[in-house]
Amino acid sequence: MKLQFKKQPFQLDAVSAIADIFQGQDKQTGIRYMADPGRQKSDEVDLVLDAYRNAPIRLEQEAIRRNVHVVQTRFGLRPSDSLSVDMVAGRPAYNFSIEMETGTGKTYTYIRTIMELNKRYGWLKFVIVVPSVAIREGVLKSLEIMKTHFQDEYEKQPRYFVYDSSRLGDLDSFANSSDLQIMVINSQAFNTKGKVANRIHEEQESFRWRRPIDVLAAMNPIMIIDEPQSVEGKQTKERLKDFKPLFTLRYSATHKEKHDMVYRLDAMDAYNQKLVKKIEVKAIEQAGTTGTHGYLYLQEIIPQKTGAPKAKIEFEVRTQSGVKRKTRIVEELFDLYSESGNLASYQGMTLSQFNARDNKIQVGATQDLYVGEVMGELDESSMRRIQIRETIKSHLEKESRLYSRGIKVLSLFFIDEVAKYKQYDSQNNPYNGDYAQIFEEEYVSQVRQFLRTQEPSKYYRYLESHIDANAVHAGYFSVDKVKKSDKTVFVDYKSASEKKSNSSNDKDAYDLIMKDKERLLSFEEPVRFLFSHSALKEGWDNPNVFQICTLKQSSVETRKRQEIGRGMRLAVDQDGVRQDKELLKSEVHEINKLTIIANESYDQFARGLQAELKELLADRPVKVDVALFENKVMQNGVGEKIRITREQAESIQYDLIIQGYIDKKGQLTEKYFTAKENNQLNLSDTLPGYEKQVVEVLESIYQPGKYEIENANNTTVQFSKEINKENIARKEFLSLWNQINRKTAYQVTFDDTELIEQSVAYINEKLVVSQPVYNITQASAVQMTKEGLELDVGENARSQEYVENSQITTQYDLLGEVADPTGLTRKVVAEILSKIQVDKFEKFKQNPEEFILKVSKLINEQKAAQIIKHIQYNILEDEYGMDLFYDNAETAKLSDEHLLESKKGIYNYVKVDSDIERKFKESLEQYEDVRVYVKLPGKFRISTPLGDYNPDWAIAFREGSVKHIYFVAETKGSMSSLQLKQSEKEKIECAKVHFRALIEAGLISDQYIYGVVSSYEELLGLVK
Repeated sequence: MKLQFKKQPFQLDAVSAIADIFQGQDKQTGIRYMADPGRQKSDEVDLVLDAYRNAPIRLEQEAIRRNVHVVQTRFGLRPSDSLSVDMVAGRPAYNFSIEMETGTGKTYTYIRTIMELNKRYGWLKFVIVVPSVAIREGVLKSLEIMKTHFQDEYEKQPRYFVYDSSRLGDLDSFANSSDLQIMVINSQAFNTKGKVANRIHEEQESFRWRRPIDVLAAMNPIMIIDEPQSVEGKQTKERLKDFKPLFTLRYSATHKEKHDMVYRLDAMDAYNQKLVKKIEVKAIEQAGTTGTHGYLYLQEIIPQKTGAPKAKIEFEVRTQSGVKRKTRIVEELFDLYSESGNLASYQGMTLSQFNARDNKIQVGATQDLYVGEVMGELDESSMRRIQIRETIKSHLEKESRLYSRGIKVLSLFFIDEVAKYKQYDSQNNPYNGDYAQIFEEEYVSQVRQFLRTQEPSKYYRYLESHIDANAVHAGYFSVDKVKKSDKTVFVDYKSASEKKSNSSNDKDAYDLIMKDKERLLSFEEPVRFLFSHSALKEGWDNPNVFQICTLKQSSVETRKRQEIGRGMRLAVDQDGVRQDKELLKSEVHEINKLTIIANESYDQFARGLQAELKELLADRPVKVDVALFENKVMQNGVGEKIRITREQAESIQYDLIIQGYIDKKGQLTEKYFTAKENNQLNLSDTLPGYEKQVVEVLESIYQPGKYEIENANNTTVQFSKEINKENIARKEFLSLWNQINRKTAYQVTFDDTELIEQSVAYINEKLVVSQPVYNITQASAVQMTKEGLELDVGENARSQEYVENSQITTQYDLLGEVADPTGLTRKVVAEILSKIQVDKFEKFKQNPEEFILKVSKLINEQKAAQIIKHIQYNILEDEYGMDLFYDNAETAKLSDEHLLESKKGIYNYVKVDSDIERKFKESLEQYEDVRVYVKLPGKFRISTPLGDYNPDWAIAFREGSVKHIYFVAETKGSMSSLQLKQSEKEKIECAKVHFRALIEAGLISDQYIYGVVSSYEELLGLVK
């Protein structure tokens, strides 16, 4: 497997946030200087004295401050009152912070930032400081697997190495090279006491009596601190100055100290944009009991197609060998006393009132017991067994749905000491600890139960072949080498010496996790369940962790966000493709759902997590008012900027109230969220052309209720595998399917000449670049008061003066700046710019940034038009089979309002994503002319240059009722305000060409039509 990387807008924003701070800095690739040779021995080879350091920042501090304010305003952050600056060697060394939620690609972002800073300004010496071995190995792994990606993007790869006090010769290579260089260093190497840590600050005989820190400081490296809250104590802050950094960047999701924040993607942003997994909690807690009741655990409520639901319980039974716990599926009026063998503790305990909607049963006359609750005595061992069992159950349920999508499911157990997982005899031979033993027993039991409920399939055979419990789990802990032996043993994370520093100094810790990520994601690797230390904090995660179970007592040291952070990243499939919203659309949070198996109630867990989020998001605005918008700078899609006046801000607030989008307390209403989800927000009269920017401001409001944490104990139903056999066998559907199921491959052939000509004409017609505007206000003094001078500003006193900006002080690589966003060669860009009208090109001097932005956008629009004009689809022999429908497994809550029963569909239920789809589906059911329809599975895709496209519906009408009896539909809402993304429009246009190719090949009859509609009435207008 090879992980795939793509340019994500939020990551590019974070990169530009740093790079744009230095706008105006000339590019200079390294300053050559003479390195310190140290004291050379007579028999040593002469040292290479040429070395290279980062070029200094030429911009004045005030220019940096202005640039920082521009960036902060762009990303909706409060401008810094003053810059955070350390004085180093008589010059300012700046500090900047970037906040990115766990799982959103922080490491990718700062590596790309290194590449961008090198490209724009020529800086070439970087030091990444990490707090732990886990993060260090993660960074090294990222540098390894991303090198091809960045080679394609920047046409170069960085050289990198790990600082090691026993290999100080690496520092000379670091200094002598004029190439882009990255050094990764653990913070313990320079900020703690002891012989190893102090070596960086002491003269070393093996290093020609030089101090390593002096060699590094001579290069003025740019410092990047990964997880600064785990690195920076008072001592570390001082030690960092010893590096004499050019400037320092800090990246974290949970900054303790924020130095000039220039970009923020916090937990709420990441969740709202569907960049991380959704969270659900499977809670296990003890119900109120007097201690006189027998043990009873309610595992789940099982809805039945007909009749009352059943319950799956665990209770105690008297056997010949003693009292044992057994699991059974039971019906109402189940008598625990008689079924247990007359155990006295169950006297009078009959089960009744099984409720699948509220997930509860009644025990005896009055006691309610909810799913996940336990009655009776519950010792710690029993609690851990239940947690392990429920983790395995959740794993198997999720695995059965995702296996056909090529997604491997992993589960992670956190424990607090190695002995509970693995123990060793006197010869250091391993054997199972308590938790590993419980796991293996429960795994075999749950797999056998699960297989009894499954029909033969590829997943069935996969599960059958992985029933050996010993092979499916592994432990990841620090490793110690046994003296005078080739054996290694697991040891606890904190040894006696490590307790003082709270960090691992053992370079061998966690190597297996960090270096085998791709293998762990492959179906060929049998390990699917991971046991690790609860002290494993930042630095390790895996995109395919879908369950996290904490088998330890809660502690204030480990916060809930820290625990769930190990599994928040979006999953990848066997091809290394990220399962994101671009690929999965509305399904992204159905597929990407992280289940937490908690040893507390759902309410307790949810409240605890929300409290942490509230603390983290404390600086977000809490209501929509005039102040939220006043003085905000907004930039629309063509680069035009405005600063919102108080009058405009009042108008926006008034319009939001009239539309019902905010209530009298300034809180966003459900109507707002529904309209936004359905792409039906009506904001066109507020600020025409800036609707998207208004929504971005509204999204900054702290809305705790919108960070949804689901209760996994709610009953789920499996609906997608219940095929309506009558409908799928109808001749109308088979005829429709057999016409549209052929696969195609596209090719685009157009020459540069046509693109150049079209782009030149389009730029000449459309390009408008604004001039810098200076407001000049004339006022006269009226009187002096104790408050100060009172001024009179008359009605005609304010004027605007347009100032020509003919002098460009910043050096621009104009060809490169336009070539990058358009993907064209510098030669093609040069031809376009050389042929546009002189007055249009002169606008570059007028406003360079806006010129580059708008010219790039106009060229891209023509490029897209050329693609659509010249794209051709070739018919392949391959086709989509009927198994596409049988493999399309999904789940939904019984109470899910998006789950609708279907009579004419291929499935007994249809999942709709919006009110438009709901109304459309209801009309399909209602009108007699519709014979059969299907919401097309996500795997039914049409390839386009802009990514795969998945149409919404396929519909077959009654023959003779309409002209076109077969229809493939895309349902979209009103495009009057928040328009469809340009890429979506272009995908739809490509789909039209795809279907036209099928028609021309004779595979589709003239009774077929494809189109985009927003209602059934619109559909009828096309097919009649």
